[in-house]
Amino acid sequence: MNSGSIIRLFSLAAIWGASFLFMRIAVPELGPAWLMFGRVLLAALFLALVAVAFKRSLPIRGYAGHFMILSFFNTALPFLLFAYAAQTLTASLLAVLNATAPLWGALIGWLFFRQSMSLKIAGGLLLGICGVTILVGFDATANGNALPAIAAAAGAACCYGIATWYTRLAKPVPAFTNAHGNMWGACLWLLPLLWFIPLPVAEPASQSLYAVLALGVVCTGVAYMLYFRLVQDLGATPTLTVTFLIPVFGVLWGHLFLNETIGWHTLAGAAIVITGTMLVTGFSLHSLRAATAPVKE
Repeated sequence: MNSGSIIRLFSLAAIWGASFLFMRIAVPELGPAWLMFGRVLLAALFLALVAVAFKRSLPIRGYAGHFMILSFFNTALPFLLFAYAAQTLTASLLAVLNATAPLWGALIGWLFFRQSMSLKIAGGLLLGICGVTILVGFDATANGNALPAIAAAAGAACCYGIATWYTRLAKPVPAFTNAHGNMWGACLWLLPLLWFIPLPVAEPASQSLYAVLALGVVCTGVAYMLYFRLVQDLGATPTLTVTFLIPVFGVLWGHLFLNETIGWHTLAGAAIVITGTMLVTGFSLHSLRAATAPVKE
């Protein structure tokens, strides 16, 4: 892994970790529906500009149904659930719960797709459950309204697991095309909600609008570009390390900019969840070295 890839990897983790910070800033004034619609619309427009610049068309005929299914489970519903949870939970906890997506993917594969459940995967799932239990237990005790928000954030991570399996089983589509169509599909899913859910405040503050802009353009549009470049340069296994780095930055940004307390249970729960995720995904330093080793001619 060269220095450029390392910089891109940490930049991606920092950007995605910051998404929970921006949600916490903007959701009180915009609400979940308006905030997430603004995010996906800005991301869709950004990716459309990228598509024009690189002369990449977006095929609609034959793919519309695919984009709508993918966008529902991969973007519209999880984004909405995370935004709802952000009204109550800290950015730190949101980032850690987001990291449980691979655990949900493994559980869904075992329950519905007859994927084998090795002792290593089972142990990883058990560790993930223990880590989340530590986090949930302390946050629920500190805040009596935390349980519905925690359930929403966990449901969002589960949606990512469903989307992963759907993508595996669906007909192959180029990654950029999936991302572009996914964002426009999410716009269509979220748009009807705006007629029924008014803005919480008549004139949102400028910091909330800047947060939406950052979520849409940086945390979604630019982040996808970094992600695709990493997959192209390194492959899927090394790029998976971003899953383990996101909670680190989520906790850091929450502490630095929102004065969130980093208790022992936050650190312990995050470490246990990350360890469980590594076991479930089969990630190890050995697999990382093997995947990034130069090919000998």
